[in-house]
Amino acid sequence: MSATPAPAPARRLMPSDLAARKGGDPIVCLTAYTTPVARIADRHCDLVLVGDSVGMVLHGLPSTLGVSVEMMVMHGAAVNRGLDRALMVVDMPFGSYEAGPEQAFAAAARIMRETGAGAVKLEGGVAMAPTIAFLVARGIPVMAHVGLTPQAVNTLGGYRVQGRGADADRVRADARAVAEAGAFAVVLEKVSEPLAAALTAELAIPTIGIGASAACDGQVLVIDDMLGMFTDFRPRFVRRYAELGAAAEEAVAAYAADVRARRFPAAEHVFAETGGAR
Repeated sequence: MSATPAPAPARRLMPSDLAARKGGDPIVCLTAYTTPVARIADRHCDLVLVGDSVGMVLHGLPSTLGVSVEMMVMHGAAVNRGLDRALMVVDMPFGSYEAGPEQAFAAAARIMRETGAGAVKLEGGVAMAPTIAFLVARGIPVMAHVGLTPQAVNTLGGYRVQGRGADADRVRADARAVAEAGAFAVVLEKVSEPLAAALTAELAIPTIGIGASAACDGQVLVIDDMLGMFTDFRPRFVRRYAELGAAAEEAVAAYAADVRARRFPAAEHVFAETGGAR
């Protein structure tokens, strides 16, 4: 049995709508990179994230570090065409905001102008708080991202769990800093479950978990992970809700076999010299 689609509101959801959901109904979020997938996600999700994960799952890059602003703009514009109700947030890619608030504003303004995004997302805590405050003061809503920040994976020592033991103080300081800077929500990625639950209780803004805690105010997954389309690796925090990659492999194999055996195209797939459908 399929899930009941979320009711469509009279307008597109805004960052303030999701901020108001703190402590209420969980916020449902998935990534999307194309118009057809956006249309599906829009019927069920509150927030659709055009993530820089696009570099790995669609472009075959080894990490998110090679993603450009141009790539995010292209995919963001495509996703926006498929949305009627969900808030669209677009990731700011590596190198587009770290140099300072002015650089971040230029990149964020371009992304919002050329995609129709309702907000941007950037990674980093205490160090990025001044940039977040700068953007918010100039009319750009920001979703923050702390804990495991994939763009900084080389300095974090890999894709390790964050916030264990003494490291909890660092993650807590990051989360508090972005909330105080004006972020309307914060992604907690691969943060130890007790810390993620505690931060959700402490922060005044919604927390969106990915490998964090069911106590978070919402959850996000990369759609290619949860559908079984991206199979290069599978993080522990991913639950597969389908195995579309395996189904696609079977379909392509069946097509190839039919072509080689001349079973396709069959009579119903070709056209007579006269009459019949065009």
